[in-house]
Amino acid sequence: MPLRHSALAVLVAVLWGLNFLAIHASLEHFPPLFLVALRFALIAVPTVLLVPRPQVRWRWLIGYGLGFGTFQFLFLYLGMAAGFPTGLSSLVLQASAPFTVVLGALHLRERIGLRAALGVAVAAAGLVLVGLSYGADAPVWPFLLVVLGALAWAFGNLASRQARADRPLHLVLWMSVVPPLPMLAVSLVVEGPATIGDALATSWSAAAVPAWIGLAYTVLLGTLAGSGIWVWLMARHPAGTVAPFSMLVPVVGIVTAWLALGEVPGWGELAGGGLVIGGVLWASRPTRAAHRPPTAAAPREVFGARSG
Repeated sequence: MPLRHSALAVLVAVLWGLNFLAIHASLEHFPPLFLVALRFALIAVPTVLLVPRPQVRWRWLIGYGLGFGTFQFLFLYLGMAAGFPTGLSSLVLQASAPFTVVLGALHLRERIGLRAALGVAVAAAGLVLVGLSYGADAPVWPFLLVVLGALAWAFGNLASRQARADRPLHLVLWMSVVPPLPMLAVSLVVEGPATIGDALATSWSAAAVPAWIGLAYTVLLGTLAGSGIWVWLMARHPAGTVAPFSMLVPVVGIVTAWLALGEVPGWGELAGGGLVIGGVLWASRPTRAAHRPPTAAAPREVFGARSG
């Protein structure tokens, strides 16, 4: 991969790592369920008006929108709003990778090789270590909410893989059409019109400026720019070359949360995080067969990823 393309991949990892700080800033003002609806509504409206719908089956588009868009961010935002650290959230969300491997084997009959199985086991052990270390000093349920977000992301990966969109970026954009209405309905029931109305009424004050900046960052840089560059890279290089750069996301997330918010992860959490990242990287390493040029009869698959 050319140096400038590697630099773009690093830029995406930085954009996605900083996205967790942006989410934290938005959650300081907006209730989490309403924030999910607002985030995707800001993308969905121009998408419906300006972007052609991808020619994929509705069930895969809706499945992708529910898994990746709705439930991933529902659980992530709830976990962060409940106090789970911003930096650790960027790390725990990487559990979507081993979850995707396991779900692919269960639902798509994909074969898990020895290397992938070992990587998944190591990542799972690291995730357990992070949970035990965090749960020793705080309630464990915010951690479990973020884990559920990673699991939902994995289900979204399966739906996007089944969709086989000719234009992956159009699929990413149209996925945003799914979350706003169901999330707004859930927000009205759970958080209540009074809470939503108060957040909107006070959102024009100076104190709410960081929340709007965070929301703008999430939509413009974290989602549109980050996903656009990532899809562009994935279309030009093997997935095994591009995907490992996503492991820089939790590094950026943890370091920036430490610098900006004073979050200092414990040694157990760092050790568990190292196991998660190491396991994912090991599982994603291409086998020797993957380096051989495909024969004329061999099908080719392209896999994508994104974070935050």
